[in-house]
This record gives sequence, structure tokens and C-alpha cells, in this order.
Amino acid sequence: MPGLKEIAELAGVSVSTVSNVLNERSNVGQDTKHKILQICAEQGYVANTLRKKAKVKSSKTVMFIFSDFDRHFYLKIINGISDCLTESGYDFMICTNKSSAHFVENQLACGIISLDSSMTDDDLIAIARPDLPVVLMDRIIEHPRAFTKSVIVDNYPAMCEMVQQLVDKKFRRFGFIGGAEHTLDTQERFAGLEDTLTRNGIAFDRKYYFHGNYREESGYQAAKIMILGNDLPEVLVCANDNMALGAIRAFAENRIGVPEHISVVGFDDCAAAAAAGLTTISVPRYESGYLAAKKLIEMKEGAADREPFKLSAAICWRQTVRL
Repeated sequence: MPGLKEIAELAGVSVSTVSNVLNERSNVGQDTKHKILQICAEQGYVANTLRKKAKVKSSKTVMFIFSDFDRHFYLKIINGISDCLTESGYDFMICTNKSSAHFVENQLACGIISLDSSMTDDDLIAIARPDLPVVLMDRIIEHPRAFTKSVIVDNYPAMCEMVQQLVDKKFRRFGFIGGAEHTLDTQERFAGLEDTLTRNGIAFDRKYYFHGNYREESGYQAAKIMILGNDLPEVLVCANDNMALGAIRAFAENRIGVPEHISVVGFDDCAAAAAAGLTTISVPRYESGYLAAKKLIEMKEGAADREPFKLSAAICWRQTVRL
């Protein structure tokens, strides 16, 4: 773990400024304070003062672990978690998985909410226990020793409904850009697509399956490869909005009209989706964060069951689908 001097160098400030922030003195501007705390979280720096407070307050501190700063919906989730914890008198800590191990080792939290695909099931099973319950927002773990509960999006029925309506609109040739294949979101969203096509007597051609990583650039690159192959599907289904927006950018650069030449749909309904007129599936991100925190508190109080809690999602039809 880095020291105070290293944190100061990364932030471009003096050691005394870092010390003032960590000791909660009010003589540092908010922007500088935010920058220093962000670097501390990313580097896994835990100040001595924070360790001392943790011994007293750890029973009321919840940690949210995530790793992908590029996905804008995290802010809504964080707001939901924060509101629920504040109402119940809990403190809230945010960190990346690079630093989460340090925080867990220092026993700063009484519970964890995890939305971090880079953490393995074994990692989470190892830390989840009755005095440190874990709420999972990206997977389901069924293990007798894992003191976990899942609060996740019910991807499958929402995707089935969207694809069925696309089939009803006479689309037959479908493409798919998925995120990391090991993630539950990609698995369920693709299954919803493929199963619905099968029920309608339509075979999904695997040459139209492209791999991404949920970031916009991966959708852009997948679409570029698609364009070079000179064989576009009628409709491109993307496992999230970022990749859909990247694909639309690639099509625009190559004068391929959306939806005139190809229809594109996403999943999540991020802020940029509405601005771009993207047809997508809206996920209640604020509510998912709030409920994740609520279920964690119930686990702490011994009142929660271990069954997964699934949130429904709704289709938003916009301009990127040819009617």
C-alpha cells in the first residue's frame, strides 16, 4: 500500500494537503478533496485515522466495490445505495477492486455490495460470511458457505419481449454484440435473443455474433469488422447502450444509415441513449442500488432470505429501429 508521500505526488499536491483531507479539516477545496479521496480509493490507501475510526464505526460502514469507471449508470446505483444507507444510519464507502482487498483486510466494512466482474466467485465466497454479508449485483452464487444474496436485472424476459416485437416487425437477420462472455448479463441477454428466434423458427447465424467488453470503443470496433465483411444483419442487438452507441458511430462514419440500412438496439437506457434516440431496455438503476443496500441491511439483521431478487426492465422504442 502506498504512503502519504506517494498519494501527494499522484495528486500533485503537498503532503500537508493530503493530511488535511484525511483528517477532515475544512481548509481544502472540494475539487482537490475529491481528487485526493479518489486516488486513495484507487491505490488502496487507508489512513491511520480511518483505521482508528473503523474500529468504532465498522459495524455501520458498507462498502460498494466496482471496477469500470466508463459505465455511467454507476452514479444512479451509488445514489440509490447512499440514500438507503443514510436513511438507516449507515456509513458508505466506495472503492475499486484494486483497493478493495486492502479495505477488507483492514475490516473497515460490515457488509459489501459488489458490482465487479473482475472478481471471481471464489474471491467473493472467501470473504462473504455472516459478519460480512455480500450483496451481488452482477451474478448469482449458489454455494452453501457463501453468505450472499443477489439483486440483479431480470434480463431474459425483457430481451425476449424486445426480440419478439422485432420479429413481429418482420426482422429476420439478427446480429449481436456481447460483453464479456462470462458475465450473467451477456449470457442472459444473448439467450433471450437466441431462444426467441428459435421459437419463431429463425436460426441465429453465429457469424453475426461479435465480442465486446461493454465499452463504446468495443462496439465501434465490432461494427467496423462487420462493415469490412460487407454483410450486415437487418438489426443489431447490443448487450448494452455503450456498445450500441459505438456501433452507430462506426456506421455513421461509413455512411450507413440507422435505421435506414440497419436497425440498432441497446440495453440499460443510459443518459446518452435518449439523446441519441437509441431503442433500448430501461433498467431501474437507482432502485437496484437502493434495494441492494436494503437487502444487505436485512442480512445484517438476520431478516433476509438468500433467494435472488430480480428487477424487471422495460423497452423504450426510439428512432434507431426501422418501423
